[in-house]
Amino acid sequence: MERAGKKYREAAKLIEAGKVYSLGNAVEIIVKTSPTKFDSTIEMHLNLNVDPKQADQNIRGTVVLPAGSGKSLKVAVFADEPDAAKAGKAGANITGVSEILAQLDKEQINFDILIATPTEMAKLGKYARLLGPKGLMPNPKSGTVTNDVVNAVSEAKAGRVEYRVDAQSIIHLPVGKVSFGPAKLDQNTRAVLDSVRSSKPATVKGNLIKSIYLSTTMGPSIKVEV
Repeated sequence: MERAGKKYREAAKLIEAGKVYSLGNAVEIIVKTSPTKFDSTIEMHLNLNVDPKQADQNIRGTVVLPAGSGKSLKVAVFADEPDAAKAGKAGANITGVSEILAQLDKEQINFDILIATPTEMAKLGKYARLLGPKGLMPNPKSGTVTNDVVNAVSEAKAGRVEYRVDAQSIIHLPVGKVSFGPAKLDQNTRAVLDSVRSSKPATVKGNLIKSIYLSTTMGPSIKVEV
């Protein structure tokens, strides 16, 4: 623990206390602040000027990270033919209705994203208690209930991430790995900001984003200009 603490303190020295950094400078510094030996995830934290208790301010959406997420995801597509075959050709790891239902009946989940067609979606209702807490229940707002399974699979494999404001009005989401380097992280973080800003509710006055922070896994955070 002492060694980890020392690494954290060394990383923190790279960040000037009380300073708010431009996004460009922040991504250059953040890749140097990871106190871990593994390829840390870069996380973005957005504090929003919303009240999540208001339905229209419970912001939720998806964004495709231009440089990818750095994760190899298993994608399952709950669809009948010919959509199942199309999804398989697009790169889905698991396809079909009976195949996935058999797994769910055994409470086995070996996928990271579940996509469903609208016609088959009703069959997943009984598994809401299994899928919901894991964030795997397909939802039209997250692009996981769709007739265009090919595009949904392609986006998921390319680095689509879902975000949702929590009870404290904050969005937390990964935007890449330390190994990406500043240029790719800059692309991904800007894509996230564009997506979130475009979801600003009409009832919100002033800026949607109150504050922005970047951090690595177990590393110090950097405050970024809004």
